[in-house]
Amino acid sequence: MKRRSFIKKGALAGSLFSFGGTVLASEMSMDFFKSKHSFNLKYAPHIGMFESHADSDVVSQLEFMAEQGFTAFEDNEMKNRPLIEQKRMASAMERLGIEMGVFVAHNIYWKEPNLASGKKEWRDEFLSEIKNSVEVAKRVNAKWMTVVPGHVDLRMNMNYQMANVIETLKQASAILEPHGIVMVLEPLNFRDHPGLFLTESPQAYEICKAVNSPSCKILFDIYHQQIQEGNLIPNIEACWDEIGYFQIGDNPGRNEPTTGEINYKNIFQYIHSRGFKGILGMEHGNSQDGKPGEQRVIDAYKEVDNFV
Repeated sequence: MKRRSFIKKGALAGSLFSFGGTVLASEMSMDFFKSKHSFNLKYAPHIGMFESHADSDVVSQLEFMAEQGFTAFEDNEMKNRPLIEQKRMASAMERLGIEMGVFVAHNIYWKEPNLASGKKEWRDEFLSEIKNSVEVAKRVNAKWMTVVPGHVDLRMNMNYQMANVIETLKQASAILEPHGIVMVLEPLNFRDHPGLFLTESPQAYEICKAVNSPSCKILFDIYHQQIQEGNLIPNIEACWDEIGYFQIGDNPGRNEPTTGEINYKNIFQYIHSRGFKGILGMEHGNSQDGKPGEQRVIDAYKEVDNFV
């Protein structure tokens, strides 16, 4: 529902009540103010996912998400949005009771070994971006930010590269810890992003253990890890204490759950059974266009979340 429609309907309901509480007003109020759907986990849509229902305005989209029962939201592009838009979105999230998920904290090098190389200029650039991202996180009340270490260095032994990445992330953690902000390291699959340094959850687990900071955790993207390593629930269990955030997408296609091979109902039930209170970002496309496709996304999450 668009914001302007919400306001009009609210005003109409109020005027009907003022004329004696007619049966029509009572029926309308029961329908309009009925309880929102309550999900077991904090699934987080992104801007553009429900644009057909809510138009292009970012606040209208946040309002629609809230109306559907979503209590979280993520936005990879938040750091690049104009300051006035960041503040407007933050105000809307506070009003609607929506928790902010991840945004991308830095410039990701898809072809160059920025963190693996250990070069001072790349390390300094990354740390400067982390400092800038702290200000964005404070502005939009975000606890998590995504970090991707970049490409491998083809001329350097992997153990040296690992040491370089760990040292840089230790320095970044020292920036984040005083603010209670967490960078979540995202392993990405070889098919969509060939040549990247960080690809698997055990590798991310090793890094987090070495950094040894509450501000350095794993972003376990279920779509990427289905392609890269499979064995999803055992791998989630093995690195559970270092997972700070999940992202979602079915495979093949990287669309909503129920469109591919991943048994999301079982995975979500396991995550819920462990008492996970964090956010699961809906970082995927819609399998169908327009309003029918958007409704299919909503219905799919209701279906796979129906386990208790």
